[in-house]
Amino acid sequence: MMRHRLLIRPWLACAGLALAGCRATAQAPASLSDSAYAALVARLSEPAGFFPSDNLITNEDSYLHPVGTLKRLGVTGGAYLGVAPDQNFSYIVAVRPHIAIILDIRRDNLVELQMFKAIFILARNRLEFLCLLFGERAPSDTAGWGAKSLGALLDYVDKTPGDSASRARARTRVMTRARAAGLVLSAQDTAVIAKIHDAFIAEGLELRWSNANYYGGRGTGGNRPDLRRLLLETDRAGVQANYLAREDDFQFLKSLEERNLVVPATGDFGGLHALPEIAKYLAEIHERVSMFYTSNVEQYLWRDGSFFQFARSVSALPRDGRSVFVRSFFQQGRYYNAHPQWVQGYVSVQLVQRLERFAAITAAGGFQDYWDLVSRELVPP
Repeated sequence: MMRHRLLIRPWLACAGLALAGCRATAQAPASLSDSAYAALVARLSEPAGFFPSDNLITNEDSYLHPVGTLKRLGVTGGAYLGVAPDQNFSYIVAVRPHIAIILDIRRDNLVELQMFKAIFILARNRLEFLCLLFGERAPSDTAGWGAKSLGALLDYVDKTPGDSASRARARTRVMTRARAAGLVLSAQDTAVIAKIHDAFIAEGLELRWSNANYYGGRGTGGNRPDLRRLLLETDRAGVQANYLAREDDFQFLKSLEERNLVVPATGDFGGLHALPEIAKYLAEIHERVSMFYTSNVEQYLWRDGSFFQFARSVSALPRDGRSVFVRSFFQQGRYYNAHPQWVQGYVSVQLVQRLERFAAITAAGGFQDYWDLVSRELVPP
């Protein structure tokens, strides 16, 4: 494997300014108008790139393992940054940020998040959310379902399959609301929403991450968890921590979505625009990053030679001593040993690292390679 080493650069002085700026009183907006939301999405975004898999749901079976660590470290408030689709929602309810920005190289991810936004706004509670997502019939009165367990909700989904009428009604309601959810969607965007929603309707709780782009047909998910398992997953202490596990968590997310404070953007982590522009925006509203979820994007940045630019952009983000990365590492691969934080029975490993340590290592010369990044100065689980 090629080994990289980051060099010290004068721009690292801005990291101190970024840290100092976060000490001001937080001024994140209480809400954004539809026009302000659309303008912010446009401001933060750059031309879309390509990724070969559909990523409709995560393939990280360990995605909830850091939740206890986040709470132990007091990671809360501020601005949440993330990538990919709905696994972000579970991190958001754990951190309770003032604003969430989700950046992905695929335009389709932005569009999928608009679909989820529409469903959050339409659904009064978790059961209605699941019924709209899967095109199923909701009971006439869902008010009493708020206190029920997630398992009970999934039992309802299993025992109440949708029909052609319920599916058509869900498609129409979701598409109509998505078109009115703040962004101007192109014909291509609406076609993508239809394809994504149809995948959830057709496969339901058996939906898996696929390694083939859905335009070319569903590929294989391999040894990846289905949606049912992902929803019922737990943190390391065995506590259910998905965003649909508790009604108050769902209502927190619903409120953020209604106030246009879950902001999707299209951009490359290793590019010159999106992350630097996010840093500028957060400085303007006097917010610091509480958590930055990167999945395993950094693996691709090392491969493509853009990790240096990513490290430069991260070092300019407003932050404090509690700001953290959460990243994913996959055990497969001939280049990597078993990770010391790996949990037996899982394919992926979720890793927590303080942003301050990342910036300090970068300033001191940088990480040597990808394994160095995922094994160095991590927060113990």
